[in-house]
Amino acid sequence: MEETLTHFAVGLGIGLLFGVERGWKTREEADGARTAGIRTFALAGLLGSGSGSIALVFGEANALAAAMFLAAAFAVHAFVLTMFSRDENRAEGTFSATTVISGMLAFLLAAFAAVGDMRVSAAVAVAAVGILALRKNLHGLLRRITWPELRSALILLAMTFIILPIVPDRSYDLVGGVNPRQIWMIAIILAGVSFFGYVAVRSLGERHGVLLAAAAGGLASSTAVTLANARSAARGEGAPRVLAAGVALAMAISFIRVLVISGALAPTLLASLAAPLVAAALCATGLALLAVYGWDNPRPAAATSFSNPFNLVSVLSFAALLAVVIAIGNLLGSNFGAGGALLGAAALGLADVDAVAVSMAKMTPQTLDAPAAALAILIAVISNTATKLAIGGVIGRGRFALDIAIVSGFCLAAGGLAWWAAAAVFGAH
Repeated sequence: MEETLTHFAVGLGIGLLFGVERGWKTREEADGARTAGIRTFALAGLLGSGSGSIALVFGEANALAAAMFLAAAFAVHAFVLTMFSRDENRAEGTFSATTVISGMLAFLLAAFAAVGDMRVSAAVAVAAVGILALRKNLHGLLRRITWPELRSALILLAMTFIILPIVPDRSYDLVGGVNPRQIWMIAIILAGVSFFGYVAVRSLGERHGVLLAAAAGGLASSTAVTLANARSAARGEGAPRVLAAGVALAMAISFIRVLVISGALAPTLLASLAAPLVAAALCATGLALLAVYGWDNPRPAAATSFSNPFNLVSVLSFAALLAVVIAIGNLLGSNFGAGGALLGAAALGLADVDAVAVSMAKMTPQTLDAPAAALAILIAVISNTATKLAIGGVIGRGRFALDIAIVSGFCLAAGGLAWWAAAAVFGAH
């Protein structure tokens, strides 16, 4: 009995969610002038829960009968709602199926709460009502969005929700222990950072947009931020100094991210890693803020022209290159002992510092002692910084490349001095 009451409570809640949103849209209309409001949707939710609960009574032995009952109940509900909505549209001279679809969805989600997972039903209901509530925002977005932006968004969604679930999630020894899903995730991160940066700059302006995109992208991959900003600099989309400041901020977040990952998995690594990584992060953050807010960075007289948010071929090519680097790093680390671990860290760090941090932390202290593992992680950080220098010089070029070199040099110097000071004072190595 308690479980059945819970089903009805969730169904009522789902119906009320839809009903409040639909009722608010038509709150100025007189009673009887609309097909469905808060009461109708609340009853639709209860009807769905009741239908689902009755279907459960049939049991697994009569699953076909239960399915037929649910289908019939849904068909009757949908038919009645459609007829009334059609008459409403005719009276108002409009064309809209939103109320009908919302009522059908409320019934289905309430029924699924009874026969399936209540948490899924509730989550989908919240998402659906959120979409309904954002009607004006979504319509405004469609009026402003360009075809390249829409195409890039669709490609990114397809990469994430269609292709990613079917990509194998295992390492293959034939290709150097590379995990296809890991590589595809790198491609998604590269594309996502580029797209989010594009949207942020369009919405917030160059300076704030670049820094926000860099901060968000740095949580996933500072290399992706570097690649995206280097391409923007090469195309003349934004001031090189501001774009380089974005890379500096992403580097700072990357340093702290490596420290957190390493410390969480192997706390003994903190003694050797904290000083150099924190010092490098503070240096990068200071340079980023100084570049954006401390100097005058006049915008060009002509308005900045934006191109495609990201190029799929370039994204996939760079992800494939990183896959090769990861394979080389894995082979070195697994075949040459402790020395190979350092060589592997240097090679793997060109593509992914986090992977090195995780692997070294897991090897501590069984295979490597804490100072050796920390040294491997720092080598990977230096190696990854070299990757950013290469990206800046080969792709960004000019002023962007110079600023990346300056930031990298100061960060390495600050980290090196902090490491030396910590070793001298605390005996960390």
